[in-house]
Amino acid sequence: MSADGAGNEPYGTPVVLAEGPFKGWTTWGAGADPFETAIGPLCFRVEDGKTTSAFQPRREHLNGAGALHGGALMSFADFSLFSIAHNALVGAKAVTLTCNCEFLSAGGLDAIVYAEGELLRESRSLVFVRGIVTQAARPLLAFSGTLKKIASPPQR
Repeated sequence: MSADGAGNEPYGTPVVLAEGPFKGWTTWGAGADPFETAIGPLCFRVEDGKTTSAFQPRREHLNGAGALHGGALMSFADFSLFSIAHNALVGAKAVTLTCNCEFLSAGGLDAIVYAEGELLRESRSLVFVRGIVTQAARPLLAFSGTLKKIASPPQR
């Protein structure tokens, strides 16, 4: 493990959470992505071939009006692009090429936020994904994006 808490994998490896409300859910790399660590935990699970992402909103996820901050929802949508596409990315690294978001409703601190979606298409170097973020069955954000498979960055 390096001094910044990241492991040898450039983006971390899957970690199954052992406690808390998301016990048994998966996240990436125990600190390998400092931003996701700061705003999370952001996690996902796969049941019957369907990926669900989730996070528990906290006060620091709110905007000045007391609703979930759009940036928090967009960051969660970006995480969800990768969790939905994780099977297509086995053995590959990827970056977000596009992430399109449409806000549908305001969210709050009252319930866990979820995302579900589907992989639309995969090519040799691109993965196309879309999904929806909900809270208490209320749609908050629709999103779609394209992930670009890349060569592993050089080791530090």
